[in-house]
Amino acid sequence: MTLRHTDSLGALDAFVRAADARSFTAAGRQLGVSASAIGKAVARLEDRLGVRLFHRSTRSVTLTPEGALFLERCRRIFSEIETAEMELAQSRGAPRGRLRVSLPLAGMLMMPTLSAFMQAYPEIELDLDFSDRLVEVIEEGFDAVVRAGDVSDSRLMSRFLGVFRLQLVASPGYLERRGVPRAPEELAGHACLQHRFATSGKLEPWPLRREVALPSAAVANTIEPLIAMAEAGLGIACLPDFAIRRQLEEGRLAVVLADHTEHEGVFRLLWPSSRHPAPKLRVFVDFMARSLFPA
Repeated sequence: MTLRHTDSLGALDAFVRAADARSFTAAGRQLGVSASAIGKAVARLEDRLGVRLFHRSTRSVTLTPEGALFLERCRRIFSEIETAEMELAQSRGAPRGRLRVSLPLAGMLMMPTLSAFMQAYPEIELDLDFSDRLVEVIEEGFDAVVRAGDVSDSRLMSRFLGVFRLQLVASPGYLERRGVPRAPEELAGHACLQHRFATSGKLEPWPLRREVALPSAAVANTIEPLIAMAEAGLGIACLPDFAIRRQLEEGRLAVVLADHTEHEGVFRLLWPSSRHPAPKLRVFVDFMARSLFPA
């Protein structure tokens, strides 16, 4: 008969101690209970199993053949429990294992931060999935997801990573040749490099304070080609500031129409709710929150 009760491990412990000591009294002394309590626990165990585990006398108890076989099984059970406790203790000290993370396609531009994380935690294997579709975090087995916008799923925990802004940029060479636009309407005479959402196929609106029709010199469904084309002097692109921070600092790109644009977005890190997140997830959340958008 299968053991189903919540006190099964306690009964097994009582049985093992009584078998080792060959005495209910000695087993009770070890567990801080009476010999009678040990005897009753063993009797209940025998009833559930449908076998006799001990031969009892007034002076001692000895194992039956079935009891000896069961004792061997119980030792294996407690050995596995001890091993599991040791593994958990070790995991708290050194984060390790596979971490499956979903990021937007623009997340490719977060690779310097992700590479730094890999160097800091070489025993964690990152399994990265880049996609702009809204993945089902729990159903698809992701440990964490980086996304822009708000969170509505109560099953998920959330950590704010940072703010980003969309900016209109072009290379100094392009602006010297074609002139610097002073108003949104002047974009009609410029080469506009536009981004198409990979999921919907629609063009991403530029964050202009008033809507204008934009010509398209080129369209791409990822950010990296637009950065390359803008740096090459092929036109004006609308790009997130975190993706072009280095180009702006080095003067390879310049912001235009800053007074005519208005945008602010947020990145968040999401993960399945848990009272005790795995060490590998905990260090990933802390590292990304600290490093992705440094002050």
